[in-house]
Amino acid sequence: MRYHVTMAALAVLFLFPLAWSGWSSLEDGGLGNYAQMAGYGEGVARYASNSALVSAMTVLGTLVVSSLGGYAFARFAFPGKNLLFLATLAILMVPYATILIPLYVLLGALGLQNSLVGLALVFVMFQLPFALFMMRNAFEAVPRELEEAALVDGCGTFRAFTRILLHAVRPALVTVALFAFLASWNDFFAPLILLNDGASFTLPVAVVSMTNQTFGAIDYGMLQAGVMVMALPCLILFVVLQRHYVRGFMSGALRG
Repeated sequence: MRYHVTMAALAVLFLFPLAWSGWSSLEDGGLGNYAQMAGYGEGVARYASNSALVSAMTVLGTLVVSSLGGYAFARFAFPGKNLLFLATLAILMVPYATILIPLYVLLGALGLQNSLVGLALVFVMFQLPFALFMMRNAFEAVPRELEEAALVDGCGTFRAFTRILLHAVRPALVTVALFAFLASWNDFFAPLILLNDGASFTLPVAVVSMTNQTFGAIDYGMLQAGVMVMALPCLILFVVLQRHYVRGFMSGALRG
């Protein structure tokens, strides 16, 4: 009984801010707040599509690099393996904000400044330490006999990887994808620094810019409507993928 009461109290505590935002978005002006938000600037559809595109590229890039890298770290022996893995994890110790300006200069040299592709590459880089750690542990949790049986049946290394092992680590892939999506969809600071064209802004930057009204007045109804538009995709994805997400942490993520 005490467990259920505690869990219910925690659920209320975590859901209260979302419920309050939803109520505030409808309290003054009703659905008019959402209509006003939809027509703000370049249009909320443009900002949402920018965020969705960046998030999709981030998820895809993170999954490809972390699955290949995690498989290599888990299955192959090569010079400097442990040092390279530790160097990748060391990215977590670098303060996020301190390297955005150097990255801005680097993207300019590569012709990717003010580019959604460049922004996605930055997000992929910041997701790699966690993603590689997850995928390496997930592949290590898969019995080697499963891979060896595929090789005996005539599969090459890459085919065994794509046809057998990726299916075995599906919960970890879902977990990595979910974290990559949440990080890229909700991030405000990197798009603020790396994007300077209003038409390229992501949804968080657009929502914050809604506070810059005439004489400093803030339309809180429209602002909260923007918060709800940002929060709902994250909430829906988390609920839909919750089972895989939990399995991803339980099977291999905490190994080693």
